[in-house]
Amino acid sequence: MTDDGSKPKWRRVVVKLSGEALQGDQSHGLDPAVVDKIARDLARAASLGVEVAVVVGGGNFFRGIQGADKGIERARADSIGMLATVMNALALEYAIEKAGQSARVLSAVPMPSLCEPYSRQAALHHLGKQRIVILAGGTGNPFFTTDTGAALRGCELSCDAILKATQVDGVYSADPKYNPDATRYDTLTHDEAIARNLAVMDTAAFALARENKIPIIVFSIRSDGAICDALEGKGTATLVMP
Repeated sequence: MTDDGSKPKWRRVVVKLSGEALQGDQSHGLDPAVVDKIARDLARAASLGVEVAVVVGGGNFFRGIQGADKGIERARADSIGMLATVMNALALEYAIEKAGQSARVLSAVPMPSLCEPYSRQAALHHLGKQRIVILAGGTGNPFFTTDTGAALRGCELSCDAILKATQVDGVYSADPKYNPDATRYDTLTHDEAIARNLAVMDTAAFALARENKIPIIVFSIRSDGAICDALEGKGTATLVMP
């Protein structure tokens, strides 16, 4: 996925991080060592000249759909989940700045005493200043996942690719943790991902990326330097193409 094997192909990307990626091997919450590792990787990506936006989930603290399953009204449960993404974003912002790279949190749920409200203009301004932009609050609306939020922001910010960080090294026909016979795909189209109901991202996210012709690179976040490797076409990943 590089032109010459060493330089990133994409000028601007959105990286989708799950909340679970930040908890490491813990049952919930944040693992500071893991957060620092991911922050260093993001800082290095920015140092390569790539404009980096990050959409972060909140499942390490609270997942809206699970709250709804336990009897909380779905819209309210999703609102709690949005707040969880802001906690993760603030922790990641601090870790990135500690790694020597400027960063800004922008939240789709306005809370100006903690971070800037999201707007396309503000995000583009910070990206143009080579700051990593951490996008919290999902889409700002219930019933939408942070995967859909990543696809939406990727479209709004004219990103060249969406980097979807997961716990496995690509897209499989089934969860390889539970099905050792699951088939791994090197490449897919958005239509194939939707038709096969591949659960690595939800249908709305795949559809948004398809309509705007944005490729999705699915890779494992567990190894050191995984984000930069994905940018440089190294390591193992699945490319979902228009």
